[in-house]
Amino acid sequence: MAQAAAKAEAGRVCSTVERAFALLGKKWAGLIVHVLAGGPRHFCEVQQAIGSLSARMLAARMKELEAEGLVARTVETGSPVRVRYALTEKGRALEPALRGVEQWARKWLSS
Repeated sequence: MAQAAAKAEAGRVCSTVERAFALLGKKWAGLIVHVLAGGPRHFCEVQQAIGSLSARMLAARMKELEAEGLVARTVETGSPVRVRYALTEKGRALEPALRGVEQWARKWLSS
């Protein structure tokens, strides 16, 4: 009985990997990180790059990505006040994986 339970547990996805897929699998999150991999962007620039992403959803995802330590938010003083987002070291570490997804998409999903 214990052997069967151990075998079933061995086939399960690691909870850390599950958490990573849950985070990046949220609608728009992976794409936001992909856009920021091109360099720091203002909020409106990220929204324009993605197109159909609402400001409300972008703000929510940015807060989540910032809370996870993937994105850093910098407020630029002046008139008007602007906010710039950039990937942190932790976020930049995702770039090779994102490039791999992009290459796969261009090869297998292009029409």
